Amino acid sequence: MTSDICSTSAVELARLLRAKELSARDVVGAHLTQIERVNPAVNAIVTLVAEQAMERARLADEDLARGRSVGPLHGLPIAHKDLQPTSGIRTTFGSPIYKDFVPSEDSLLVDRLRRAGAIVVGKTNTPEFGAGSQTFNPVFGSTLNPYDHTRTCGGSSGGAAVALATGMLPIADGSDMGGSLRNPASFCNVVGLRPSPGRVPVWPTDTAWSTLSVDGPMARTVADVALILSAIAGPDPRSPIALDEPGSRFAAPLDRDLTGIRVAWWRDLGGLPVDRRVRDAVNARRSVFESLGCIVEEAEPDFTDADAVFKTVRALAFLTGVAPRVAGRRELVKDTILWEIDRGERLTPAEIAWADTKRSELYHRMRRFMARYDFFVLPTVQVPPFDIAQPYPTEIDGVAMKTYIDWMKSCYYISILGNPAISVPCGFTTGEGLPIGLQIVGRHRDDWGLLQIANAFETARPWSG
Repeated sequence: MTSDICSTSAVELARLLRAKELSARDVVGAHLTQIERVNPAVNAIVTLVAEQAMERARLADEDLARGRSVGPLHGLPIAHKDLQPTSGIRTTFGSPIYKDFVPSEDSLLVDRLRRAGAIVVGKTNTPEFGAGSQTFNPVFGSTLNPYDHTRTCGGSSGGAAVALATGMLPIADGSDMGGSLRNPASFCNVVGLRPSPGRVPVWPTDTAWSTLSVDGPMARTVADVALILSAIAGPDPRSPIALDEPGSRFAAPLDRDLTGIRVAWWRDLGGLPVDRRVRDAVNARRSVFESLGCIVEEAEPDFTDADAVFKTVRALAFLTGVAPRVAGRRELVKDTILWEIDRGERLTPAEIAWADTKRSELYHRMRRFMARYDFFVLPTVQVPPFDIAQPYPTEIDGVAMKTYIDWMKSCYYISILGNPAISVPCGFTTGEGLPIGLQIVGRHRDDWGLLQIANAFETARPWSG
């Protein structure tokens, strides 16, 4: 029964729970058993509150039995990324500085998930302060790829992706600045959505106007991602960039006729190196979109200056968001975080103004490009999952990477534009059987259309796994 429950989609589990064919105690208990069995081998869930979860499951069953109103995620277990403050539950940010920190209040995301009926079972692993797409930190160590324990699961929402892939959770949350929802989804054969900035309001935050980092959902299917989004999206007065559209918009059926929809198919992303195995896996799925009735053409936006703009805005984000947390304790923080902070401190007003202007130019080039195309398809990540002992790739296809994030450009070029993007499984490498993700980018704020085409692609997929 545990195996059946843990392999069932979140949408189906939610239906079974509301129909009283399963109890919340059944579902939470099964996942706790799976965590006990699987987690020691992969290290995805780093703080566990099993007794609290079972008590909340009991109360959830009582609510349903007494006819009380329950939310769309009623009885579904979840573990929150260890960057999300959770009231009464340790939140470390993957840093020794906060290894014993217990917040007194939930983040807005956590609060919305709880109000929707999700039952927290713990926290998922993340790199230190979410920096980098390789999930390891000095507090909890590394999280391993479920398909090959010698490989990384990606990051920074790596613990969440592994917990989903191994059936330890049916739903999960994450965050994404340079690819942290999409990268681990690609590496672990699950689905990760980077919503439009403001779609899922962020609180607490010291940078309320920032559009670079977003919170969002992860799951094993697109429909499950939409279910989570329906619970966490919607306006909040504490976020000045929050979009007004209610989350309930995403609870509707995802079916859509895609006949005549125009899809731009990537070429070389301005000359970015892409591992041949990734290129082959993604390009093999072009025919899937054509079979759905889409008009597919090779075309891509002009990404000139995207790299420098992203790195400038990212460094500024570290200066405002991370530097105050590590002040006076720099010796406890990894070198790449200090590098980001130091870059932020060296930025001149002229450099910041240049990045702001060039980012506006990038937005308008993308806007004009997407006036012709409904969607843009490209690889999620430029490489397959790499060695767990390697902090980050130093070269791709013979091209040296200059920094610890250069291998993530196929993700962070999209981040700087602000368009919604989703990573969906598209196959595996030949021989090693390592997961590969395909990234679909939607028009500005068209999260709904993006979910619809991703769902159609997922439904039509001709491969297994």
